[in-house]
Amino acid sequence: MRIKICGITQPEQGQAIAALGITTLGFICVERSPRFISPPHLKNLLATLPPGLHKIGVFVNASLAEIQEIVTLTGLTGIQLHGEESPRFCQALRQEVPGVELWKALRVKTPQHLQTVEDYAPFVDAVLLDAYHPQQYGGTGQVLNWADLMDFAPPVPWFLAGGLTPENIREALKQVQPSGIDLSSGVERSPGDKDLQKVARLWQVMNNLRELSKH
Repeated sequence: MRIKICGITQPEQGQAIAALGITTLGFICVERSPRFISPPHLKNLLATLPPGLHKIGVFVNASLAEIQEIVTLTGLTGIQLHGEESPRFCQALRQEVPGVELWKALRVKTPQHLQTVEDYAPFVDAVLLDAYHPQQYGGTGQVLNWADLMDFAPPVPWFLAGGLTPENIREALKQVQPSGIDLSSGVERSPGDKDLQKVARLWQVMNNLRELSKH
């Protein structure tokens, strides 16, 4: 199961998280976010990380040209669309940046909203489910209703997000079977400042769950 730690802003924290063995890191390319990292800063940060990592840039309702420019400048290996981007937009973006991993995040307001995954599936590599918030696009700490997702089986890999912490991840994974998990506020001291002890605790919990699944 892939683990993504999102909202990284500090090079040394990115390095420490990668050193644990976590291979997917997320970076917020949205100016109004408290976790925003400017493209030049992001380029410098990514240059300090070990090779082979999945480096996902998070965008909200950005233009094709803006996304392409930032990906080219920084060396991001993936894009997460966290706004109201349409399936057609995803299709166009896939053509603009071939070879870059493409995720579409859906903020789940009702269980019926899950049906929209089918519209995006042909054009994305994965979907990410986050809790709905009327003003914020992510990192809210709000938890999804996991019971609504017990039978969720989309045609593409999917990531569970929304208020996950080292303390509740075990219970979440008892109820749902995602392809990966995504944490931001649940492993922070403050927005953009990761608590490395919490990240290490999450890593330990996930390792314990892997060992249990072998028996």
